Amino acid sequence: MKNKLTILGLIWLLAAGSCSSDDRVVFVNGDVEAGNNTDPEGYNAKQVILDMSAGFNLGNTFDNGNNSTAFTSIKPIIDLYHNAGMKHVRIPTTWMDRFTDKIADDNGNVNTNHPRFLELVQVIDYALSLDMYVVLNTHHEHWLKDHYDGTEAYDAKFRTLWTGIANHFKNYSHKLIFEVLNEPEGTLGENDGSGPFPDPADATAMEYTRRVNLVGYDAIRATGGENATRIVMVSVNGQGNALNIEEVYPSKASLPGGGTDRYLSIQVHSYNPWAFCGETGSNAAFPGSAFFETGVQNVRIHAQRLDVPINYGEFGVGRSSNTSERNTDLVRGYYKTMADAILGQSMSYSVWDDRGWFGLINNSGTTFTNNIVPYMLN
Repeated sequence: MKNKLTILGLIWLLAAGSCSSDDRVVFVNGDVEAGNNTDPEGYNAKQVILDMSAGFNLGNTFDNGNNSTAFTSIKPIIDLYHNAGMKHVRIPTTWMDRFTDKIADDNGNVNTNHPRFLELVQVIDYALSLDMYVVLNTHHEHWLKDHYDGTEAYDAKFRTLWTGIANHFKNYSHKLIFEVLNEPEGTLGENDGSGPFPDPADATAMEYTRRVNLVGYDAIRATGGENATRIVMVSVNGQGNALNIEEVYPSKASLPGGGTDRYLSIQVHSYNPWAFCGETGSNAAFPGSAFFETGVQNVRIHAQRLDVPINYGEFGVGRSSNTSERNTDLVRGYYKTMADAILGQSMSYSVWDDRGWFGLINNSGTTFTNNIVPYMLN
């Protein structure tokens, strides 16, 4: 049993920069610790985030179709990660974009008989049968992100989309988690402020991010059933950049539910610094392990103020060229540092795997590549 930390102990831990599993922080307000959950239904977001622990992304599959969506192709991947000790899978899913044959129509109505939707359900059911958590989201929805203007026209479509998704899965176990929108960007705030899109710090962009998240959140909760207390994740703008959490959600009152929903979590992503982590990056730009540990700790400090648990939904190092750089102890060490730091701060993580620039497995999903995952989990 992990000892609860006093406020002074938490401050000391954060200042010391220790992120070992032995120093894992437990929420100071004390309502979640393994074996000591006081929620009347026996679980809440804090407990679930702790229990989710390490997980992976089924990337470039249901989000863009670069990899096969057939269950026979995906089952070996889930088995590989599950047997390695991963406890959850995040399934990036695009509903109204990227594919010619979209699962949902232009008004957001979900076709539950669509062949790809049936494959998605089969994958979800299988992962749940292994007692894994599953995170299901809306992913490359650029019809929304690139054009959102705060009007009911867009809200209605997104509301309809999430109502359809939530209704279909409303009786599913609480091991299924909904993530409202992957990487808010475009008019919600681009990380580089490029082209016609505003910077993430733009007041309107932040307000749009909060509004879109609230629309999806409200739609999910309104469907009732298990969705009344299902874990819902909301993300920050600038492509989900962890650096933006304080600006997008500065206070409990700014959160969906006004800071009172015990089943709410925030998801953040980290590819900072891009000069090292990005597919065009270089190992020469590695900033040192303390950079990553400090970044995770800073997110943790703000999450403590909000009293909301955190999932790192994506992180990784990609290379479109110089691919041999990924087969190095420096890159393996980065993955382990991030994993240990995140778990050490009572968060969960879903490492990014797209079987491409950020790939962690071979194409058949039967083995890990570059020894990154085994090293990370060791």
